[in-house]
Amino acid sequence: MLTNKGKYGLKALVHLARVDADKPTLIADIAKAENISKKFLDAILRDLKNAGFVRSWKGPGGGYALAKPAGDIMIGPVVRALDGPLAPIACASRTAFQPCDDCTDLNGCAVRLTMIEVRDAMAAVLDKLSLAEMSAKTENAPISLD
Repeated sequence: MLTNKGKYGLKALVHLARVDADKPTLIADIAKAENISKKFLDAILRDLKNAGFVRSWKGPGGGYALAKPAGDIMIGPVVRALDGPLAPIACASRTAFQPCDDCTDLNGCAVRLTMIEVRDAMAAVLDKLSLAEMSAKTENAPISLD
C-alpha cells in the first residue's frame, strides 16, 4: 500500500511537473496547493533530492524543481525511493527479500506466490508510467469504486 509519504511525494512531483521547470517553486507554495504539511513535505523533498528526482536552490529565488524532464522520471523508482519495495510482503520482494518466520515451503506458499503476482502487476504499471504521463491525467477522470 502506498503510504502518505509516497502519495505526497507523487503529488509534489506532479505539481513540479506542471510548473515552469526553469523557475524554482517554493516549498510553501507546493504545500499549500497540495494540502500537505510543510514540515512533512520538507522531509519528502529532501528524500526526493537525495534520490535525484528534484533539485533545490537556497536563498531568495530558491525552491525546488525537477532534476530532469518529467518524461524521464518513472513512477516506480519514485515510489521505491519513498516507500521501499513494491511487494506487499517481504517474502515477495526482489530487493528486500526476507522469508516469513512461519513459512516452511517458499515455493509452495500460495500467499507468497499471489503476492509476487501483485508485486509484478504493480511494477508493470509503475515502472512504465512516467511523471509526464501521470501529470497529464486529469482530476475530472471518472472515479471507480470497484
